[in-house]
Amino acid sequence: MNRRLLLALLLLSPLPLSAQSAPPSRIIEANLAEVAGPTSRMYNFCVGAGRANEGLRADWQRQLRRAHTECGFRYIRFHGLFGDDMGVYQEDKQGRPVYNWQYVDELFDFLHGLGMKPFVELGFMPSALASGPHTIFWYKANVTPPKDYAKWEAFIAAFTQHCTERYGADQVRSWFFEVWNEPNLTGFWMGTTGGKTDAEFAPIARAEYYKLYASTARAVKSVDSTYRVGGPATAGSGWIDETLAHCAAEKLPLDFVTTHCYATMSGYLDENGSAGTVFSPDRGAVTNEVKGVRAKIDASPFAPVELHYTEWSSSYTPFDPIHDSYHSPAFILDKIRHIGGAAASMSYWTFTDIFEEAGPRTTPLHGGFGLFNYQDLPKPSYYAYQFLHRLGDTELKNSDPDSFVCRRNDGAVQALLWDFTITHPGPSVINQEYYAKDQPAKGKGTAELRLAGLKRGTHLLRATKVGYRANDLQSAYRDLGSPAQLTRAQVATLREKTAGQPEVIEKVKIGRDGRFTRSFPLRENDVWMIELHPE
Repeated sequence: MNRRLLLALLLLSPLPLSAQSAPPSRIIEANLAEVAGPTSRMYNFCVGAGRANEGLRADWQRQLRRAHTECGFRYIRFHGLFGDDMGVYQEDKQGRPVYNWQYVDELFDFLHGLGMKPFVELGFMPSALASGPHTIFWYKANVTPPKDYAKWEAFIAAFTQHCTERYGADQVRSWFFEVWNEPNLTGFWMGTTGGKTDAEFAPIARAEYYKLYASTARAVKSVDSTYRVGGPATAGSGWIDETLAHCAAEKLPLDFVTTHCYATMSGYLDENGSAGTVFSPDRGAVTNEVKGVRAKIDASPFAPVELHYTEWSSSYTPFDPIHDSYHSPAFILDKIRHIGGAAASMSYWTFTDIFEEAGPRTTPLHGGFGLFNYQDLPKPSYYAYQFLHRLGDTELKNSDPDSFVCRRNDGAVQALLWDFTITHPGPSVINQEYYAKDQPAKGKGTAELRLAGLKRGTHLLRATKVGYRANDLQSAYRDLGSPAQLTRAQVATLREKTAGQPEVIEKVKIGRDGRFTRSFPLRENDVWMIELHPE
C-alpha cells in the first residue's frame, strides 16, 4: 500500500483510539499557558560508541549522522582512542616517542563536521608505552599502566596540544577529558590481581589509578589550565567517595565526575555474554544510583561540579536481547524522566551495534547495545531518543509522572507518554532466555490527554506508537524466521515495519475554549508520541 493511500484511509477512517466505554486509567493534563520551565536536554548531551577505530567506517559514520540529526546527540564517547589500531604512539630504536595523529584527525574532523564534539576518554595504553602484556577484547586493548609516567605525561600533553592547534583553544575548552575507563574492574585496569583477591587488590588498583589521574591532569592542564579533566569513569558508581576525598586532599583538579550504571541485578563485565544477566526488579534502578552519587558530590568540596554518566543502559553485555526488545524505550524514558537534573548527562551505551569488543557479530539482531543494528534499522530504543528530540523547548506543568508535555513557540504541542512495566520474572530466568522469546504485551487501559490553551482553528494531529509489534524490529525479525543473514528484500521489509509512521494522522478542530481531549489505548511498555500542529 503506498503512503498516499494509507494517509487517505487514515483521514477517512474512524480513529481506533477512543475508549469511551471505560474511564481512563491515566489522565495527562496540561495548559499551554502554564509553564514548568525549559525542556531538559540532558538525555542527548552525549551518546556512546564502541571504539575509536570503528568511527573510521562508512556505516558507523552514516548511522551517527542520522542519530545526530534525528536525536540531537551533541557529544560522543568511545574507548580505544590510543589503541594500536589508531597508530598514535611508537618508539624509535633509541626509545624516543613517535606521535601520529592522522587517524585521530580523520575521526575528530568527521565529528567536527557533523557539529558534534568528543567526550574524550583518554585510553587505553599504546603497547609501546605499556608496562605489561595484559589486554582486553578482540581488538587487544592494553589495560596496564605506562612503563614510564614521564613519557605518558608528554604523550598526553602532545595530544592535547595537537588538538588545540587543529581545532582552537575555544573549541577544546568545550570538550571533556575523562581519564581511563572503569579502573575499578581488573579487566580494564592492570589486567591481573597478582594472586590477590579483588578486595585485597582494590586499594592497589585505586592508588595506581590516582597516579595515572594526577599525571594525566597535569599534562592536559599544562596546555591550557581551563581544559576540563575528570573521572573516575568507574563501573557501578564505584570509587566516588574515595575519588572525591583523594582529589580534595591532594588538591587535584576534578572538573567533572563520571561513572557508569546498568539496570541488572549483578555483574559489571561480560563481553561474551556467557554469564547471563537478569533485569533488575527495582523500578528505581539506575535512577536512585544517580541521585545517590549526586548527593555525595553535593556533600563534598566539589559540590558545584557536573555529574556525567558516560555509560548507562538496561544491561552491560552486548549479548542481551533486552536491547532489541520493545521493553527498552519505556525503560529509557522512565529513567530520563525521573533522574531529572541529578545528572548533567546520561550517555546511552551505545548508538550502534557496530561494536566489536567480542569481534564482529554474525547475525542482524544479537542483543547488541545499539539504537541501530548493522543494517541501519532502528530498534524500539531509538524512538525513545527521537521522540524526546521532537519535544518543544518549553515544558508544561503536568502532574502525570510518566510523561512530558511540551510546546514550541509556534503553538505546536507534543505529549510523550508511556507505560513502564517490569515484566521480567526475576532471577529464575536470565535475560538471554526471557527477552529472546515472544512476549506479548498485556493491556493497561487508556491514557486520556487533555490540553487547554490551544489556538482556535484547525490542527494536524499526529500520533505515533512504539511497543509490541509497533515499530518493533525484534518482532518483525522474528516473523521472518530470525535469519542469520538478511536479503535486500528482507531489509526493505524490516525498514518498512520500523519506519516510525504515525498510527493516526487527522485534522482536528479546536474551538473557542481551546481544548483538546483524546484517549489512547495503552499496553505494557507502550510509548505514544502525540503532536498537534496548528495550520
